Amino acid sequence: MQVPEIDVDQLAQALESGAQLIDVRQHDEWVEARVPDVPLIPLDQLVDRVAEVPTSGQVFVICRSGGRSAQACEFLRASEIDAINVAGGTLAWIESGRAVAMGDA
Repeated sequence: MQVPEIDVDQLAQALESGAQLIDVRQHDEWVEARVPDVPLIPLDQLVDRVAEVPTSGQVFVICRSGGRSAQACEFLRASEIDAINVAGGTLAWIESGRAVAMGDA
């Protein structure tokens, strides 16, 4: 399945417009560094927690570099959720110099 992607510049614009974003990394990765205000639903919990994923409009999905989020998008799109992968993931977000949240808040 071909999964649509955006880059972190496009993601930043979408977030400014109120877009939904979820992070599918593991908790320890999320605590280390993340896009601010992004909820965590680890990939290995996604099937059980799919009801937490927004179903209206697009939802962007991010991981470390884009691999796990692409897998999550495949599952979500098969579940009729308009999921879009963030190419380059959190690493690209950090490299872009944008704000990063840390800690277990």
